[in-house]
Amino acid sequence: MTELNELLPDALLERFRDRAKGYDERNEFFHEDLAELKARGYLGMFASEDDGGLGFGLEQAARAQRRLATAAPATALAVNMHLVWTGVAHLLHERGDDSLQYVLAEAVAGEVFAFGNSEAGNDSVLFDSNTEARPLPCGAYSFTGTKIFTSLSPAWTRLGIFGKDTTGEAPELVHAFITRETPGYTIKDDWNTLGMRASQSNTTVLDGVVAPAERVFRKLPVGPNADPLIFAIFACFETLLAAVYTGIGERALQIGVDTVQLRRSKKTGKAYSQDPDIRWRIADAAIAMDGLYPQLDAVARDIDALANHGAQWFPQMVGLKIRATETARTVVDLMIRVSGGGSYFAGNELGRLYRDVLAGIFHPSDDESAHGTVANAWLGPVED
Repeated sequence: MTELNELLPDALLERFRDRAKGYDERNEFFHEDLAELKARGYLGMFASEDDGGLGFGLEQAARAQRRLATAAPATALAVNMHLVWTGVAHLLHERGDDSLQYVLAEAVAGEVFAFGNSEAGNDSVLFDSNTEARPLPCGAYSFTGTKIFTSLSPAWTRLGIFGKDTTGEAPELVHAFITRETPGYTIKDDWNTLGMRASQSNTTVLDGVVAPAERVFRKLPVGPNADPLIFAIFACFETLLAAVYTGIGERALQIGVDTVQLRRSKKTGKAYSQDPDIRWRIADAAIAMDGLYPQLDAVARDIDALANHGAQWFPQMVGLKIRATETARTVVDLMIRVSGGGSYFAGNELGRLYRDVLAGIFHPSDDESAHGTVANAWLGPVED
């Protein structure tokens, strides 16, 4: 099996880190990074080695994404969306469902999958949709609606979407894929954000775009349900998201350590690494990160091992996401405080991480819904 330092060697990460600054300044997609990752088979990591992939499970994929994020967070975040779909196909296969095996085969062949499910104002996430899914003859569906935060917008060749079909006795949520060549969608040029700029997560408007019957892969009832697809999406999305933000915190800590060892106090003549207040903050950040690494590994490992956590699975996954994004945000803030005013200038890596890490606030599950999920698991639902 491929080792991470072979898949993502230090020299490659330095190239990515150098490019990240320019991508951010120009608000530009990471075309060069993506080409290098594709050439290394990175996009096919979840496919078996016999099928031309890397044979990774979720634990190893999360470690790879954590390592990639130490160099280029926006690249890693956008690639996450591709890996969510290929990871879903892998997790379903491991649980006896081969309905998305074509996703793995096409990823190995070079296709790029994107996640087109997010909708403005839809706090039900996967359990309802504002998008209309209208049935057509022969099992096809047309979709009309607006999807936000569609990462990989300049590069995807396959887009996973879902919408609600209200034509039957009970509404159904219809999941499908379209291709880049499919008519009936528009990608807006509206990604001009504070951070994660290279992800180019533009808005996608669906205007009667048609998914053929063979690419309609799930029809589910509205509301929470136990379908393995829902588990697989949450498992991959939350775990890989946590991996990216863990990588951001890891990199910020290293920058802070390097910086305080180089900066010297005019007053004492000593390196700032000798200042007791700075040492406390570095230690505080390191302690916080040390609690995150094993949690990320443990959750991903249990998903790979088909562990049965029952009703505690979703609390574990959303808890990991919240801890990773909040810990990374705290650590970056601490490192800004110990690194001095230079980090406030445009182009400074730590300043960019400060902007990138804020995106963690907005990813599902947000703080409110995560706490609701955990409270329901421990206390039961709120009484009417």
